[in-house]
Amino acid sequence: MRRHVTTRLLLGSAATPLLALGLAVPAVADGPPAPAAPAVTLLPPLPLTLGDGAPCTAASERTASSGSWVRRTLGYSRAQELSRGAGVTVAVVDTGVGGAVPVLAGRVSALAGAGTDCVGHGSFLAGVIAAAPAEGSGVVGIAPAADVLAVSGTDDRGAWEAALVADGIRSAVDAGADVVCTGAALRSGRGVLTAAVRYATAHDVLVVAPAAPDLAADTRGDAPPPSGPYWPAAVPEVLAVVDFGPDGSRPAEAPDAYRPDLAAPGDQVVGVGPRGQGHWIGSGSSIAAATAAGAAALVRARHPTMPAAEVSRQLTEASYPADVPRLDPYAALATVLPEGRTAAAAPAAPVRMPAAADPQPGRRALVVAGAGLAVVLLVAGALAVVPLGRARKWVPQGRRLPGGR
Repeated sequence: MRRHVTTRLLLGSAATPLLALGLAVPAVADGPPAPAAPAVTLLPPLPLTLGDGAPCTAASERTASSGSWVRRTLGYSRAQELSRGAGVTVAVVDTGVGGAVPVLAGRVSALAGAGTDCVGHGSFLAGVIAAAPAEGSGVVGIAPAADVLAVSGTDDRGAWEAALVADGIRSAVDAGADVVCTGAALRSGRGVLTAAVRYATAHDVLVVAPAAPDLAADTRGDAPPPSGPYWPAAVPEVLAVVDFGPDGSRPAEAPDAYRPDLAAPGDQVVGVGPRGQGHWIGSGSSIAAATAAGAAALVRARHPTMPAAEVSRQLTEASYPADVPRLDPYAALATVLPEGRTAAAAPAAPVRMPAAADPQPGRRALVVAGAGLAVVLLVAGALAVVPLGRARKWVPQGRRLPGGR
């Protein structure tokens, strides 16, 4: 799997809890053009963690009725004509997934208490992946027919623990997940997380993770977090994803991504919470990872026998060309990549030049040609000079013209 050393896309302004519906978006359009004077809906920012003693995240009382910029930019309607993710299970190793999210109803199973979500982050990621269309709502997941497996990767406050994430990946694989998405981007836990990813790879399960940690809205402007590598995304077999926003840039305060494979929408994204029908707005590479994981579900549903490594290749190579390739779900579904394109190239056959020819015949030919040219020049000179001499009455040395001259 290729890794892109570039750490940052174009820089832009920081994400805010303000969603301007109908924003102009780059690349592919999906749906009607944005209105000239879009309405504005204020949505609460998605929490990443909860403080000690803080109550669980309540249901949002606000709803976004217009279509998301992500849906238009990635062309969901075109891609979903080819695949909706049916029959594929995506595990979300995060804060859990709420059992009272209407757009996920009937498609969520949970391991070891992950069926509740006090924080809301895992539920948000699950909605990005698999939220079904709902009347009066402009929010829909990229793979709205996929199933979700909720797995805990944090404590009940949303704090990440490498051991929990590693156990969650293994448990998801054992429970039959086809794709594993985690929002974790940790500076520690290399050993256990690498082993967990290798376990998933051995069972043909694709792991998708953020190439940079998320930054909470109330911490922007603080000292930046330590640079990567971040785990598990730094494991070579993981599809490492970085975020971009509606204008194609990342927030200026966003932590640098460490060697991402793919870029996907992740800033100013609207999604669901752990309960109710209201919406939240979130930003970060964990959301981009969820978007890519949903795209992987589309590919696995359309190509059930395609190995996990090839699914990753479809997403990274059938993409919009950029410094970090940008996700194109429709191209990933419709493109047939040549086999072995990413394999190491076979050594080229040595070029054999013909043996040098004997130089003697060529030299003899040059001598003969030179002599012939000299004769031609002498004859031509004689033909020009003799008539001129006769006209001027030239005579050879020692002879006199008649009359004694």
